[in-house]
Amino acid sequence: MKTLIGGAIAVLLGVVGVAVWWSQLLNLLAGCVPPVLLLGGGLALYLGFDELKDSWKNDEGAEVPEADDDKAKIAELEKELDDLKKKEA
Repeated sequence: MKTLIGGAIAVLLGVVGVAVWWSQLLNLLAGCVPPVLLLGGGLALYLGFDELKDSWKNDEGAEVPEADDDKAKIAELEKELDDLKKKEA
């Protein structure tokens, strides 16, 4: 119940604050949006360039690990584990 009352008071104060300081809110948004766009765009460029470099490496014939049969690999590892257990016992 305390949370409900606290939330209602916060919403009421928020509405009053937005109504009273509307122009300041718009100034704040006008000042914050361009840097956020700049940083977000820079991050997107960096990640896109990194992905492009990875695709170039794959096109040039860089060694790509071959896909092994998972079941065979699991069986081999289980056998090794059993061998190690027998050695310790």
